[in-house]
Amino acid sequence: MLNATLTYDTLRFGEFEDFPETAEPVWILGRNFSALTEKDEILSDVSSRLWFTYRKNFQPIGGTGPTSDTGWGCMLRCGQMILAEALVCRHLGRDWRWHGGQRQREEYVSILNAFIDKKDCYYSLHQIAQMGVGEGKSIGQWYGPNTVAQVLKKLSVFDSWSRLAVHVAMDNTVVIEEIKRLCMPWLDYAGAACSEPEPDPQRGLNGCLEGACAMAVEEMVLWKPLVLLIPLRLGLSDINEAYMETLKQCFMLPQSLGVIGGKPNSAHYFIGFVGEELIYLDPHTTQVAVEPSHDGQVPDDTYHCQHPPCRMNIRELDPSLAVGFFCQTEEDFDDWCMRIRKMSCSREALPMFELVDSQPSHYASADVLNLTPGQCPPHHHHPKQIHILIHIHKGQTNESHSAQASEPRPASGHIAARIQAFSVCI
Repeated sequence: MLNATLTYDTLRFGEFEDFPETAEPVWILGRNFSALTEKDEILSDVSSRLWFTYRKNFQPIGGTGPTSDTGWGCMLRCGQMILAEALVCRHLGRDWRWHGGQRQREEYVSILNAFIDKKDCYYSLHQIAQMGVGEGKSIGQWYGPNTVAQVLKKLSVFDSWSRLAVHVAMDNTVVIEEIKRLCMPWLDYAGAACSEPEPDPQRGLNGCLEGACAMAVEEMVLWKPLVLLIPLRLGLSDINEAYMETLKQCFMLPQSLGVIGGKPNSAHYFIGFVGEELIYLDPHTTQVAVEPSHDGQVPDDTYHCQHPPCRMNIRELDPSLAVGFFCQTEEDFDDWCMRIRKMSCSREALPMFELVDSQPSHYASADVLNLTPGQCPPHHHHPKQIHILIHIHKGQTNESHSAQASEPRPASGHIAARIQAFSVCI
């Protein structure tokens, strides 16, 4: 850490605070700890997360672009951290622990190499920044949580080793049918084959699965591990208190990957909470770019936060964020659905998103929801419905002044519910 450059955010904290002496549980990515008796275990768990910060002196992005992401890359680094956590869970397991100064497992080295700041690494800053151009973001421009989620989804397609199914749930709605078809692509092939009225007897034992057998080998897995990212807006300029308990409960789920979001002008990777404080990893420290050795090993001390993590009151959280979950198996996903439905039935907290079996018939079309003030709506929509939706959209254009506020936001849960209710009534 001798090469680290303290930035405005790091200077503000000065010496890092230890965990408070409290009997309240500490939750970190689905694991429960005691601040009174398990501080070493807490620090071990935190230091085992991959910590991506600003870097400098790396290869110019795009050949002639920036050689440092200081001042603009914090959300990109948070996106790297939440995806890296998914890869650790995928290849090493949630309970894996990092021990510095030792030769690391090959799977860990492969994961870390995917994020090195070089143009040919799957999830490097270079790849994220250049893929973001297709999302309307120029290199060096601020990202919001939705943009980085969409970019990670696109990049994951090229990662043939991990073979993740990355799903970005939009409009505050998680559709179970969509996810199952994404994670089990053979369902479409098997279903199509089974629908044939009279199968050819020469097909032998394959029967109605012959369509699935014709698929590429990589699509024959029973379940592609799921990374579920849900961009949300939980308020206008400040987070709505009605969502705070629900957000905290997300960190308690065993499938939790944490949250990417932050506060005005700075993005953080939130990994848990204690009491009313969120626990997070802060990317706002500039370190020198790292070069892997000839044998592929990476000097990795600077990729792990070896001091107590930062904390902030949940009320300071910017309302624009994305929550993440990882489901290694179909059973994990079914368990997640059960837990989310149970949370939705609670009267103590307001659901942040809706979980449905299939796409609702009254689902509002994207061209209506994306209307801007003064823009003419498509002619086939009912005039009364158009008026209501435009009014709602105007209310949603009050963006917060965070670094991520420039991108389009999903509607809040209340507004989405109003849209759905109105569509049914009309």
